[in-house]
Amino acid sequence: MLNGNHSSHQRTNGLTHAAAAAVAASYASAGSGIGASAGSVGMSTAGGASAAAAGINAALLNAAPATALPSNGGLQLPYERYRADDTSYVPIGQFYAGRSVFITGGTGFMGKVLVEKLLRSCPDIRNIYLLIRPKRGQEVSARLTELLNAPLFESLRREKPKELSKVIPISGDITSEELGISESDQTLLCRNVSVVFHSAATVKFDEKLKLSVTINMLGTKRLVELCHRMMSLDALIHVSTAYCNCDRTDVSEVIYAPPYNPDDIISLINWLPEDILDQVSPSLATLENEHKFQLFSLLFHLQLTPRLIGKRPNTYTFTKALAEHMLLKEAGNLPVAIVRPSIVTASLNEPFAGWVDNFNGPTGLVSALAKGMFRTMMCEKNYVADMVPVDIVINLMIAAAWRTATRKSNNLLIYNCCTGQRNPIIWSEFVKFAMSSVRKHPLEGCLWYPTGDLRMNRPMNTLNCLLKHFLPAYILDGVARIMGKKPFVVSVQNKIAKAVECLEYFATRQWRFKDDNVHGLLHTLSPKDREIFIFDVRNINWDKYVERYVLGFREFLFKQRPESLPASRKRMVRLYYLHQLVKVVAVLLTWRFLMSRSKRLNDMWSAFLENALKIARLIPFL
Repeated sequence: MLNGNHSSHQRTNGLTHAAAAAVAASYASAGSGIGASAGSVGMSTAGGASAAAAGINAALLNAAPATALPSNGGLQLPYERYRADDTSYVPIGQFYAGRSVFITGGTGFMGKVLVEKLLRSCPDIRNIYLLIRPKRGQEVSARLTELLNAPLFESLRREKPKELSKVIPISGDITSEELGISESDQTLLCRNVSVVFHSAATVKFDEKLKLSVTINMLGTKRLVELCHRMMSLDALIHVSTAYCNCDRTDVSEVIYAPPYNPDDIISLINWLPEDILDQVSPSLATLENEHKFQLFSLLFHLQLTPRLIGKRPNTYTFTKALAEHMLLKEAGNLPVAIVRPSIVTASLNEPFAGWVDNFNGPTGLVSALAKGMFRTMMCEKNYVADMVPVDIVINLMIAAAWRTATRKSNNLLIYNCCTGQRNPIIWSEFVKFAMSSVRKHPLEGCLWYPTGDLRMNRPMNTLNCLLKHFLPAYILDGVARIMGKKPFVVSVQNKIAKAVECLEYFATRQWRFKDDNVHGLLHTLSPKDREIFIFDVRNINWDKYVERYVLGFREFLFKQRPESLPASRKRMVRLYYLHQLVKVVAVLLTWRFLMSRSKRLNDMWSAFLENALKIARLIPFL
């Protein structure tokens, strides 16, 4: 991990320079073949590509981790416990009174809950500025109106409609220079904002490296540059992920040295073509000249993205780790804290239980289970399923900003917002609770009776996927075509398979996320603030939570009202008996098939029946 060091950071551009030199050499090699025949061009460019690949691979292998940066985070002990006689204590709601907040990612899953919570629990907050990107010809004001009309803000619209006018859209784009914010809006933010929440990120596990770096790293860097210009900034809260250090088993609340200097990675993605970075193989038919052929050959030899991310499973965790390191370097004397949630799931209580607006992570898989379309996956059933409700994370973020502003410190504090240490649930328990809930509160139009198994035997899991996922999918789509309807089940199964593949890495491994800072922060709050801003994960009753989770995605994702439950339950009973009938028929057909193929088995079965009949005759009442 990084050590405290107040010397200036020494940039190591060896990776970028070595890569540049290697590919430049390959270009020179390719250039020597200009005017030659197609065959000679192929030979010269392939040789150049091999040299380039060797050069970059050597650079990757030899690149040293970035040097230590000042203040790597860590636990501040002892945390000052709340005392009733402490006259200096400022309640969280009072702290936010009269302050303006700037939020990136405010239209995302977590951002929406953050906006709603600030408006509802900090009624004297001055303004909330949301960075919103115009899209599909829709202005930011229209997007804001759409956001505030969502079910999430229903209670505010009904009880405190004036609070919604405090939300002000800021047109911008996290991928653009200066965040795409106009000069006048930058001035507005720099004059008025005192708390910043940075939750904008691409959370797609299979995102292309270039876009992932642009959003998760460059976006963070550009935001920090803006924060340095803010006249009265008291807190900057950066939302990371507990899995940014998934290459190690024990994860403390510190920033660990990344495999590469973040500036080198940014330079690399700005310099290399996207098809090389993301390994999108061009068609040979499109290789119009030797330059393109050279790129294809280099791509074939290189496989750059997997080499860069190393032991991490995807570009998301890789860029999030680098973003933390870069934040530590760029922040300087800014008051910064990092919140690292694990797998963020539906709300526990606020603004109402079970709220969720996307199919990411476990939500999509449990939804597929509820539909009867998902039955098997690779998972270590006794490992901890470290997931945390979204409102727990948001309450912690709000409290962390309060703590950062009111207790000045030279350390950048990190909060691992997880459940595995204080209130763990293992995967088998989660699946058991989910199975019970989806049967108790079934979805309309359920295709089959929900069942499922967790396995660590890959061949067996693959066989079950073919028999239980794709075989029924092709049969149902075939029936749909015969009936003149549009087939869709195979397409859905392909999407489920992709989602399962992304989650498999996290379901077959286990981590220990230390959360001492979170626990310490909890004890600094007054009893009233603990009731308003709940982030004590020990209060989660997993059985009840999963049931509310299922009811939540039933209502908010599938738009199914509680009034439809009686009819859905009747359908579930029919599906249960149909499921049992199919199992009996499958066993009988399998047995009949084996009997017809094996005389020995047939003889054994006949002998068994004959002996059973003799024994039965010895029983008096028979």
